[in-house]
Amino acid sequence: MRAQSLLSGLVPFLCTLQIAVAQTPSERLEQLFTRQPLAEWFAPRFLQQVSAEQVAGIVAQLKQQYGAFERVEGEGTEYEVILERAIVPTRIALDAEGRIIGLFFSPPMPRTRKPDELLAEFRQLPGTTSLLVLKNGREFLALRPDTVLAVGSSFKLAVLAALKDAIEAGRHRWDEVVRLQPTWKSLPSGFLHTWPDGSPLTLHTLAALMISQSDNTATDALLALLGREAVEAYAPHNRPFLSTREAFILKNPANQEYARRFLEADETGRRDLLATIQDLPLPDASVFSGDPVLPEIEWFLSVRELCRLIESVHELPLTQINPGVARREDWRQVAFKGGSEPGVLNLTTYLIDKQDNTYCVSATWNDTKALDETRFFGLYRRLLQSLQTTP
Repeated sequence: MRAQSLLSGLVPFLCTLQIAVAQTPSERLEQLFTRQPLAEWFAPRFLQQVSAEQVAGIVAQLKQQYGAFERVEGEGTEYEVILERAIVPTRIALDAEGRIIGLFFSPPMPRTRKPDELLAEFRQLPGTTSLLVLKNGREFLALRPDTVLAVGSSFKLAVLAALKDAIEAGRHRWDEVVRLQPTWKSLPSGFLHTWPDGSPLTLHTLAALMISQSDNTATDALLALLGREAVEAYAPHNRPFLSTREAFILKNPANQEYARRFLEADETGRRDLLATIQDLPLPDASVFSGDPVLPEIEWFLSVRELCRLIESVHELPLTQINPGVARREDWRQVAFKGGSEPGVLNLTTYLIDKQDNTYCVSATWNDTKALDETRFFGLYRRLLQSLQTTP
């Protein structure tokens, strides 16, 4: 997010005054920890709740307790402020003029760097967590790696694996063109649901959007093309394998009776029921913005299964468009897919370091309430960093 406004902090340069501009949330955070906060850095609606002086007091307390500021890491709205003796998970949002409209500091975490110490922190998360780190194909770190949990959009790795194999078998081509059907359109994430019916799209475009943008409509298009049963071979705990549209319809509170029947039915009954709900309308996306909604209706995989899936597709360039929380410059190659919804988080990354060691790092967190994404992302990011210094 690029700031447009000028800050009021003026610095002399060649007998003139120049104005420093904070262009990114990361730069704003660095300013907060290295300079006295100014009211001009905050949007008026933020200052109605918290004053610049209060923010300055919180920052001063953090530095006094945990040492000097070192750097900021992260992207989007999720960051980590690295202090001498702790890491402070932080959420920050800016308005169009570069002023802070949202700022939240999570409890500081010790700067643990050893993988086994980080594993202990994953164990302390409420709910159920699973973690698997493979190094050169061998188990390096594990926490319930075979426990099958809800993984959100990470299930799309199964769709991609099925597509890759179908193309290699000659049944499809990456440059094959299909036309967007209204029955494929789903809710966000993604944007293809806003495109006109009949828009021509290659299978490569659909796959790239499915993985890099987690586009649900692209996913449902590929699932319809490949066939439900074909994808089920890559995710055996998901029979029948739901499209995202079907999942949203079943989770819709207005369709409680359909959801009850689905959950009580055997596999044949579930397949029959899915055929009857295809024409039902999608709910409003706001239905899924709060607490978990029917977590029993999901996609379920273990982290070991996710590692097998991402290993089978990591060489596809489209898996490397979005590196997730990994720093692309730290690795020779990064392939990533994640999934999240209320009560569900998964991050799965395949990495090749500069010494040609390979890693798969997959972590899942399920709970019956909303999750602390900043804490989870921070732990995962530090785990990736720790692997670079592990012999």
